[in-house]
Amino acid sequence: MAILHKEIEDILTQIPTKIESVAIITGAGISQESGIPTFRGADGLWKQYKPEELATPYAFRKDPKLVWEWYEMRRQIIKKANPNPAHYTLVEMEEFFENFLLVTQNVDGLHEKAGSKNIIEIHGNIWRARCTNCNHKEFLNTPLQEIPPRCINCNSLMRPDVLWFGENYDVETLSIVQEFFQKVDLLFVIGSSGQVSVPVYLAKEAHLNGAIVIEINPDFSSYSHFADFILRYKAAESLPVLWKYLKEYLQKN
Repeated sequence: MAILHKEIEDILTQIPTKIESVAIITGAGISQESGIPTFRGADGLWKQYKPEELATPYAFRKDPKLVWEWYEMRRQIIKKANPNPAHYTLVEMEEFFENFLLVTQNVDGLHEKAGSKNIIEIHGNIWRARCTNCNHKEFLNTPLQEIPPRCINCNSLMRPDVLWFGENYDVETLSIVQEFFQKVDLLFVIGSSGQVSVPVYLAKEAHLNGAIVIEINPDFSSYSHFADFILRYKAAESLPVLWKYLKEYLQKN
């Protein structure tokens, strides 16, 4: 931890004393530290299927029951998980900065469970379902009483209200993020591999517009190419320490 403290001190010598706005991008890594599997690679197999084979409109049309069984398995795992120190630190940061936006790729709802308020879930929420016919949305508890669930309004099939492979991002949501990122001073990228191109693009645009980018990730990512500072640590152990130092630094100056 002594090395971490030194790295943070070096970062603070190069950060402006006046920071008006802060943005966060979080990925699967921060949730993995709460015990939620990433569902990629060897650990991502489920009944010999990969996420890319199940999280698609085609897979849902072909076998909605199978897709819902996979999501129900994930929901039962997530239900047992709790936010970790990194989630709670982001709540503290939001309370400190007047202009703060948390953009998460995670669908597990742990940020909200921790107490974060200004959140944009760009990939949706696994606890919410959307009607394939009338677009009615509602939050569903686990275990589901019926698989696949049906809409209470029109009895059509409900689907998880998450962004699947091959689907487009919500244009209005992206414009909100882009507008904020155009003027953000400090951007933290936490636990994101950068395998999804849109968040990387958003972060890069923020960087080109003058934002200082700090990456927290034990592994190399697509963000590492342009991040100003990189902490190769897990978020739960490093973000609380970084925030302690940064908060003291800003309050002194």
